[in-house]
Amino acid sequence: MMLYRLARPLVFALDAERAHRATIAALKLAPRRRQPRFAGSLRSTVAGIDFPSPVGLAAGFDKDAQVAEQMLGAGFGFVEVGTLTPRAQAGNPRPRLFRLAKDEAVINRMGFNNGGQQAALERLRTPGRGAIGVNVGANKDSADRVADYVAGVRAMAPVARYLTINISSPNTPGLRGLQDRGALDELLAAVREARSATPVFLKVAPDLGEGDPERIVRSALDHGIDGLIVANTTLARPPLKSTHAGEAGGLSGAPLKPLALEALRAFRSASGGGIPLIGVGGIATAEDAWERIRAGASLVQLYSAMVYEGPGIARRIADGLAERVERAGLASIAEAVGTG
Repeated sequence: MMLYRLARPLVFALDAERAHRATIAALKLAPRRRQPRFAGSLRSTVAGIDFPSPVGLAAGFDKDAQVAEQMLGAGFGFVEVGTLTPRAQAGNPRPRLFRLAKDEAVINRMGFNNGGQQAALERLRTPGRGAIGVNVGANKDSADRVADYVAGVRAMAPVARYLTINISSPNTPGLRGLQDRGALDELLAAVREARSATPVFLKVAPDLGEGDPERIVRSALDHGIDGLIVANTTLARPPLKSTHAGEAGGLSGAPLKPLALEALRAFRSASGGGIPLIGVGGIATAEDAWERIRAGASLVQLYSAMVYEGPGIARRIADGLAERVERAGLASIAEAVGTG
C-alpha cells in the first residue's frame, strides 16, 4: 500500500488508459510471487471450485490474460480475465476510459477491446497456481452473437476454471438485449449444448426492470448455469462531482455500490439461495465485502477500487473478512452467506 501511495501521483499523471497499459506492462516484468496463504476460514467451494479467498479480481483489468498469475500473487483469491471475443477487435474510439477521482469511480466505454481468444488461449495453457476464470463475449460486428458465445465456451473451456457469459456490458450496442425474454433462453440453451464440465457463470446488468431477476434466475436454473455475477457497470448517473461525470459509458466504483447491492438482494430473493451469486460493484472495504456476503454473495469481485487503493486491497479485504468471521463465531465464510 505504501509503495502504491508513493507511485499513485505518477500513475494519475497519465490518462487512464495509458496508465492501465503501463501497469500491465510493469506487472509482466515483475517477479512472480506465490499466492499468499489465507485464513482457513475463508476457504469455500462454489460450483465445484475451491476458492482460498472469496475476494476476486473482476473482468476488465486483465483483458488479454497477461498477468493473471501476478494478480493471484498480489493477494486475490481468484482472477477473471477478459472479456475475450472470438476475433481480435480494437474496441471503441479513444478516449474511452475515465477516472472520476472525486467520486472514487470510473467510467468506461472500452467496447471489448482485446487480442482475441486464440492469443489468450496460448498464454493460459501453462498451468496456473489458482482459480482463473475466463469472461467471453461477442464481437461487435458479429452476424450471430449466440454463435460467438458458443465459440468462446468451446475455445476457452480447456484453460478456464470457470467461464463467464458476459451479456451485460453497456458498451457493445444491442448486447444487453440478450438478457431479454426469449433471447436469453436461446443463448443459454446454445451454451448448454456446447459446454463441457467447466462451470459457467452469467454476468448480469444492474439496470434491470421489475420481474427481471426472477425471469433471469428461472432461465439460468433451467439451462444449468452454475452462478450469477451481479452486477456489471451501470448506465445510471447518480450525483457525481468529477470532471468526467458526463462521459458516456458504464459507471463503476463507489457510486455503483447501492445499485449493485440492491440488485444482489433482488437476485438472492428471486433465487432463494438456489444458485450461487458473485457480488461485484462498488466494493472497496472489508465491510463492503462482508455486506455483500451477508446479502447472499458466495464470492465478491472488485476492480475500480484497486485503481485508487492499489493491488494490496485484495489481501486487506481478505484479512478483514477473516476477522469478521471470527468475531461472528463462524467456522467459515460460507456460513455467513445470506445471513444479513
